[in-house]
Amino acid sequence: MMVLVMQTDASFWDSLVFDGIDEVDVEAVTAAFGTVEVVARGRVAGAECPDCGRFSGRVHDRYQRRLKDLPLAQQGFVIRLVVRRFICGAADCTRRTFAESFSRLAAPYARFTTRLNHALEQVGLALAGRAGARLATQLGFGAGRMTLLRRVMALPDPLFSTPRVLGVDDFAIRRGQTYSTVLTSVEDHRVVDVLQTREAGPLATWLIRHPGVEIICRDRAGAYAEGARRGAPNALQVTDRFHLWQGLGRAVETCVAAHRDCLRKSSPSGTLPGESRPGPGRLQDDSAPVGRRADRKKAAHALVHELLAQGHSRRAIARHLGWGLNTVLRYANAPRWQDTFRENPPRPSRLAPYKPYLERRFAEGCTSVTHLHSELIAANAPVSYQMVRAHIATLRRTPAGAAPRPPSVRQVTGWLTRHPATLTDEDRVGLKEVPARCPELDKAAGHVRDFGEILTDRLGSTLPTWIDAVDASQLPGLTGFALHLHRDFDAVTAGLTLDWNSGSIEGAVNRIKKIKRQLYGRAGFELLRKMILLQ
Repeated sequence: MMVLVMQTDASFWDSLVFDGIDEVDVEAVTAAFGTVEVVARGRVAGAECPDCGRFSGRVHDRYQRRLKDLPLAQQGFVIRLVVRRFICGAADCTRRTFAESFSRLAAPYARFTTRLNHALEQVGLALAGRAGARLATQLGFGAGRMTLLRRVMALPDPLFSTPRVLGVDDFAIRRGQTYSTVLTSVEDHRVVDVLQTREAGPLATWLIRHPGVEIICRDRAGAYAEGARRGAPNALQVTDRFHLWQGLGRAVETCVAAHRDCLRKSSPSGTLPGESRPGPGRLQDDSAPVGRRADRKKAAHALVHELLAQGHSRRAIARHLGWGLNTVLRYANAPRWQDTFRENPPRPSRLAPYKPYLERRFAEGCTSVTHLHSELIAANAPVSYQMVRAHIATLRRTPAGAAPRPPSVRQVTGWLTRHPATLTDEDRVGLKEVPARCPELDKAAGHVRDFGEILTDRLGSTLPTWIDAVDASQLPGLTGFALHLHRDFDAVTAGLTLDWNSGSIEGAVNRIKKIKRQLYGRAGFELLRKMILLQ
């Protein structure tokens, strides 16, 4: 053990240890067991009473405070501060004694110095509790997870001015059960507040307390529309274009699913790219699905329609069966139980770009899996021998001249809703075959293109014409989507006309998901709100 005790000039330690604080004198420094201890006391002759403000130099007694500071040369650092308690001489003052304060060095009753407390705040904000405690141990701070969280909770909320353009969106506290609302300033991309629910009341109350919002960017949730109308009736509401296109995509998928029988008919050319193998229980050709999953769907479809025939509402059925409302709506809107099956998108395969080459070589008579695999490896194809063997086995089982499988609903929906520049050559050929199979889908493709032009070129003034055209076509899914736009017509028109959108709000929601993962799901709303605002 090595103990070092030395006396030194106070001004040197003032600048080195206390970072310019000149209210204390250093009396001694001791280094032992990996810890440096500094004994210090106040330099001033007296202090002012915090109640009456009278100066006093009469010392009543002394006591010692132990303050932990930032590590020094990879050693722990402790300040033993001798604090004097003075006597207030004012006869009319209710406070008889008071202690001298060192506000620049440490807060009252604190066991950490101000600069160590600031470092712990930054660690807690960056890594939260457990991860922050592990880092603090490595840095020599020695703070536990609850110490870090208490430092974060003690921080004041950041001050902000009421944003002119407000973004409103929800995020999941517990997915499918509990949701909260995040409010952002769209112009400078910062979070201004977090509300505990996503109902209309809290949003309206916040807007009333913070007047001055001129534009509100939101999704098409009815609660946010109502809250914005009640809290800021003069503000312009703008619906986000991404959510509009997302809603259109769901409507197109419904329309394609209603005409899936047309996709199974053979086209004039006899080919349509984008084959996908039907999964278990899926419809194949005109046969009905089989299996336990098909039996469950058939029974559920019959049960929902039986309750509907008895006069029950869809929400009442969902509460009675304990199902989600969307599940009940899917069964209620399906004329046949077979229509409740959803097409799954094909899984991407590394072999997919090389399948045409293998099929061509197989048709030429080259059936050796080893030889074909060697040819692909020579072309730097990222495929394995097993992948080539499985595909060649499929080609051997497929009879010559067999009709290709029809495209799935998801594939056709993607062809109709994706930007033409992103379509591959196969996708473009498939998209050209769709009108030959189904004239209704040809009309749907035209409506989707028109809506895409309105959205891209900000032609919100032509929206009524588009709605009338879709309504006249009476296409399932699309007609309902178009007529539903009337419920929020002004906000939708503003979203298709102005440049404001909810992109920055979605970015804030993504950052919130990162913070939630850091807290491992153990954080309450108040701590989560504090972390969101201060990060």
